[in-house]
Formats: sequence, C-alpha cells, structure tokens
Amino acid sequence: MAGFKVSEPVTTPPAVFASELQRKVYETFAALGISFTRVDTDPGITMEDCQHIDAKIGVRIVKTIFLCNRQQTEFYLYVTTDDRPFVTREFCGALGIPRVSFASAGKLWDLTGVLVGATTLLSAVLPQAAPVHLVMDRSVADSDWYACTDGTATCFVKIRTRDLLEKYLPFTGHTLTLI
Repeated sequence: MAGFKVSEPVTTPPAVFASELQRKVYETFAALGISFTRVDTDPGITMEDCQHIDAKIGVRIVKTIFLCNRQQTEFYLYVTTDDRPFVTREFCGALGIPRVSFASAGKLWDLTGVLVGATTLLSAVLPQAAPVHLVMDRSVADSDWYACTDGTATCFVKIRTRDLLEKYLPFTGHTLTLI
C-alpha cells in the first residue's frame, strides 16, 4: 500500500487518548519509568501495513493472536513474530492444552479492551484481562526491542523488551509463559 501514512517517531503520549486502554498504557509507562517511541499511522491491520510501520519505528512489530478453547472458558494472548505461521498443534503441544481456535471479536473486546487489528499484550494492564493467559515465543522475549499497538490500530509503540518483561508485566500481576 503505497499511500500508507506513518508519522515521524515521537517520545510523548498522544495528546488525546482514543481508548481507556491507551490512556492506561501511557500512564503505566510513566509510573514505571518506561521510555518509549511511538508512531501514529493509518489503521495498521495487516502484516503488510506493519512493514511500513517497521521501517519508520526501526524494529519489527510483533504479531499478537487472541485464542480460546472450544468451550470459550480459557483465553490466550499469543505473541510471535510476523514471519512465523501459527500452528495450532505446536502451540497446544507446547502448553499441554487441548485444541484452541481464534476467539471472537466480542470476547477480544470484553477481555482486552481492543478491536480486531489492535490486539496487544499491553492490555494485560486492564482488570478484565486478569483471566487471559499470556504466551510469547522465546525469540520475541530474547529481542532487545518490543513493538506493538498501544491498544489502537493507529498508534504503534516501541519499548525495550526488558522493560516489558521486568517492569510492565509484573506490574499487571500476569505470568508470562515462554514457548
């Protein structure tokens, strides 16, 4: 998409927050002393859109998938790289769980406060996300930088992975499973 718009990187929060989650993300960054760089964009829905964002922010955006079991009683936010295909058998085998599938957009909103295209591990800061299991590929955890949406499909943020793992997620009370 030749006309995909991405702003110059900035290190300040948005002037106006588009959602409660977005506000909470930047408040949490400030409270925990987490520095960030962000870009405002056209809606970044596809991995192709993310390539434009990657080029501007200087790191690859992660792919975050929202999954559930058949009964829709267990939910998972799975963070991986954009070039890694999701294989249900491998994911379930690594966690020792029954088959999962993609969860509905309604459940995504109810549990993480985001719309399709804005799925992010940063939603762990919301109280309603407490029952969601957080899962991440080791390769993502081993990278220096972590880039994802800030809870909107029009703003992408880059932080040090160490800050995510050692400050942000512990603050939320969530446990992260690495596979």
